[in-house]
Amino acid sequence: MVSEQTNEITLREITDFSEEPYNELDLQPEYCHYRDEGCEFADSCLNCPFTKCIYEEPRGRQRWLKRQRDRQIARLFTVEGKRVKELASMFGISQRTVQRVLKHSLFTLSPSKVRIKRQGKLERTKNE
Repeated sequence: MVSEQTNEITLREITDFSEEPYNELDLQPEYCHYRDEGCEFADSCLNCPFTKCIYEEPRGRQRWLKRQRDRQIARLFTVEGKRVKELASMFGISQRTVQRVLKHSLFTLSPSKVRIKRQGKLERTKNE
């Protein structure tokens, strides 16, 4: 009889506990110990160069690194005159990916620097 009462009380406590969604202690900041270790981009979160942490965004780090790579590809193509094949081997990507990157990133450049042929291939014009 005692064990039945204990089981009922335990089951009731468990069901009461599961109904409450937030059972964690909400401590004040001065009682929490937070180690600000930063990441690969900053020594600490308080010194981060980004307005919003890139790790909070889905695939944030990957997207940021890809944008940096795309800018570098566009710069090497327009300023240093590297060819698509050279860029593909430098960055370890396919020539088609380099062409896609150039197509998207060169819309911001002036048409005098880049001319797109009818076949869809990119070609640098000579600076006079």
